[in-house]
Amino acid sequence: MNHRVQGQFCQRYSGNPFFTMSDIHSNKAALRSTLRQKRRSLGPAAQDAATKAVTHSVLELPAWSDARRIALYLARDGEIDPSALAALARSQNKQLFLPTLSNDNGLSFAHWDTDDTQTLNRYNIPEPPEGAARCPVSELDIVFLPVVGWDKQGGRLGMGGGYYDRTLAGNRHPVLVGLAHELQQVERIPCESWDIVLDYVATDIALYRCQGG
Repeated sequence: MNHRVQGQFCQRYSGNPFFTMSDIHSNKAALRSTLRQKRRSLGPAAQDAATKAVTHSVLELPAWSDARRIALYLARDGEIDPSALAALARSQNKQLFLPTLSNDNGLSFAHWDTDDTQTLNRYNIPEPPEGAARCPVSELDIVFLPVVGWDKQGGRLGMGGGYYDRTLAGNRHPVLVGLAHELQQVERIPCESWDIVLDYVATDIALYRCQGG
């Protein structure tokens, strides 16, 4: 598969001033439903191929070779599975961290040791144990985020909880990379003032470079 870095920088979408907040929420909800269904429609073979292809796209990241602390996630609901990426990172002696829900409805990033006994959070997503070492966001080199929808401007549509937005807002040290299927791309993600913007999107087809926040 021909992976390539898209060289054109993108502009952040500021939204349509004639849209109300309710319009944006409704548009996001409708888009989220459609894209989640498209993502879930992929069979196991297609999901596996996408996972491997996205890993190749990530290797085009300028920050990858020097990155030492990397945040990933555990896939669900048809998300790109970063397990192959995690194995590659470990083989290169990179430290891995997983998001854990914090009391302020944000995220903290806990060290991910494969030998840890993981616990389930309130969404039944496995997390490292409570005693696992945490890494401040400012000390992470790359944060890989799950994506429901994305656009070339760096707009990201998530599951709607806003956890990544609250945690990463205003912190520009980590490179923010969405992992997505190419079929999740749309022309424009409805955007609100608190939505973070991705620096890159890695898909099964290419690595797209965006302007970021």
